[in-house]
Amino acid sequence: MSALSAELLAAAPAATEPITSAGDTQLAVAALAGIAVIVLLITRWKMHAFLALTIGTGVLGAVAGAPLAKTIASFTTGLGTTVAGVGVLIALGAILGKLLADSGGADQIVDTVLARTSERRLPWAMALIAALIGLPLFFEVGIVLLIPVVLLVARRGNHSLIRIGVPALAGLSVMHGLVPPHPGPLAAIDSIHADLGTTLALGVLVALPTVAIAGPLFGRFADRWVKVAPPEHLTPTRASDDLEKRPGFTATVATMLLPVVLMLGKALVDVLVDDQNSLAFRVFDVIGSPLIALLAAVVLGMFTLGRAAGFTKERISTTVEKSLGPIAGILLIVGAGGGFKQTLIDAGIGNMILGWSDGWNISPLLLAWLIAVLIRVATGSATVATISAAGLVAPLAEGMTPTHASLLVLAVGAGSLFFSHVNDAGFWLVKEYFGMDVPQTLKSWSAMETVISVVGIVFVLLLSLVL
Repeated sequence: MSALSAELLAAAPAATEPITSAGDTQLAVAALAGIAVIVLLITRWKMHAFLALTIGTGVLGAVAGAPLAKTIASFTTGLGTTVAGVGVLIALGAILGKLLADSGGADQIVDTVLARTSERRLPWAMALIAALIGLPLFFEVGIVLLIPVVLLVARRGNHSLIRIGVPALAGLSVMHGLVPPHPGPLAAIDSIHADLGTTLALGVLVALPTVAIAGPLFGRFADRWVKVAPPEHLTPTRASDDLEKRPGFTATVATMLLPVVLMLGKALVDVLVDDQNSLAFRVFDVIGSPLIALLAAVVLGMFTLGRAAGFTKERISTTVEKSLGPIAGILLIVGAGGGFKQTLIDAGIGNMILGWSDGWNISPLLLAWLIAVLIRVATGSATVATISAAGLVAPLAEGMTPTHASLLVLAVGAGSLFFSHVNDAGFWLVKEYFGMDVPQTLKSWSAMETVISVVGIVFVLLLSLVL
């Protein structure tokens, strides 16, 4: 268990007994009612996910027969614990992503890779660019940043938009669903009490072949099904057009990969070094913690990205300030999801699922994936699907090895990406940027998301057989 998870467990008040005495049938109905209300509020009435999760929690408690005061206490406890655990990490990730975008560091990566890539390898280069940029950036920010580049490359080189666009979308989506410090994986790690470094390492291991299959390889088939030209009215804009200089390629990549290297280093030391009092163990226990690793990258990025682009101290401060506003909604959704999850646990629904699953001849990893798939298809939100599913399957992690607990997180993450359709904001964002109609978007973007989800769970299950 990571130091972060241990601290959260110690800080979070544990429920000594369920907040309701309802039987399994009533609890099952309560869980379904709560999720159904969330789905309807988000999809039919277009309510913000934060409010939908809050109201859905109230419905869950009421149907389960829990006193209102106890339901509120469970919700607020879960919200506070979740935000305390992942809120700072999400904020640091947002700052790093904003520095990367505004300094022109992202443009530098794109230009450098494309300048050294042949036409045949262009789809693979786009997948690589998206995966690198997708590490610190939220999915929506990554799309806004990368799609103009995709359109520009397709128009200038007379390339197929789908052939090079699908790999870029795959790189962003896989990172968003499987690799911390994105909000969904972080929240799932917190719920399941998995080790962040181990999850990161296994997430990258699953992400690489998944991006390859769902990106460049699937892109060949999608290109046969969908033929679209880059929309002329969407003139690409570049962050570095107004900059006199921009960061170097090596410095930019090193800054982005620093937190990954530090957290992976800690996971490696935890496995290889037995003496917890040794200098190496103590050093990596500190510098490899998520907070310190991301903070170090942000501080380094102020120099290697901000100052290298000629930013003054005032402009760097402004960039940091502007990066925090857009994540307020994400933090509220993640927090409310944590409150919903805690209410599920305190009501005894998690233990109920654990008891039921003991009699099922199904892998806990596959069960977690299926639950996330159902919530994703119903709500359209990968983050809501991840948080809700992680809360439901968290009891399954009891008794698991740290490796399998991390694989449970990845199973949930893979399920949360299944079949994006008309109730997902990302669906419409891709449709408009690519100039496609709804059937074309379903045959390209939605199909790609499904491939990612299925390939992801296949690799997770394969890893569970050998680890």
